[in-house]
Order: sequence, then structure tokens, then C-alpha cells
Amino acid sequence: MALVRILVDGYSLLHNWPALAAGAPRHSERAREALLERMQHYQDAVGTPVTVFFDGQGARRSRPKPVSGHAVEVLFSNTGQTADDLIERAAHRFQDYGEVLVVTDDFAERDTVGAFGGLVASCSNFIRMVDQALTDMQDSLESHNRSVRDSFRRRH
Repeated sequence: MALVRILVDGYSLLHNWPALAAGAPRHSERAREALLERMQHYQDAVGTPVTVFFDGQGARRSRPKPVSGHAVEVLFSNTGQTADDLIERAAHRFQDYGEVLVVTDDFAERDTVGAFGGLVASCSNFIRMVDQALTDMQDSLESHNRSVRDSFRRRH
């Protein structure tokens, strides 16, 4: 079955990615914006839709401007619910359409999602996946640009 969506526990990932928005508090708008921008680039590189979930209590619900036609989906939990609740519900609902990947370091969350067949990844593994995908995309773009430039030079 194909991977249909990546569901990210936003604060869990931010706490494990100190290089992202270095110096900014992990629950800050600046850190969230940096994460969402990075997720947008990753989504563009791999072509799999990404949804980022944040615990919404007290959070200002802003989002960066999309850098492509298909923005990363951002969801904040309401009072009385957690981002984990939303992630579990979404993972369960998507299972009829294909596989979902849940990214979190919350072991209980990973066990719950895994119990009904969802794929799970630790934050550190996902960070490596993101970095590798973006590096591969950059290498591919540089190779393509070099090829086009060389072709142009040969014709002129």
C-alpha cells in the first residue's frame, strides 16, 4: 500500500530538532514557522502530503505563507483534546486509503498507531529522512542545471 499522508506531532519534532530555529523557544511561533517551512520543502521533495499537529492551548494559530501550490496542513487541538488525540483519529481514518506515517517520540502514541497498522517513526529518524530527501533534491537540481547549462553551451 502506498503512503498517503505523513502526520507529525509538531512539538515532539521541534523538541528533537534544536538546529531548527536555533535559540527560539520550542513552543514559539518562530520555531513553529521554521518547522512548517521545512515540512513544506519536504512535502515538495517527496510528494506525500504532510499534516502537522500542535497542542493548541495558548498557541497563536498562524501559519507561514505556502511556498508552493499545496500547503502543509496545520491543525491545532482545541481545549480538552491533545494533538495526540487528533493524530490517532486521523491515522485511523486514513487507513482505508493507504498507509500513514506518524512522526512522534511519544511511545504510547507510537504503540497506539502501530496497533491498528499505522507506520511510526521516531523524530530523530524522520529528521534524517527529511535531511536526506532535501539533500537528494538539491543534488538532483544541481545535476539538472549543470546538464542544461552544458547543453546550452554546446549549442551556442
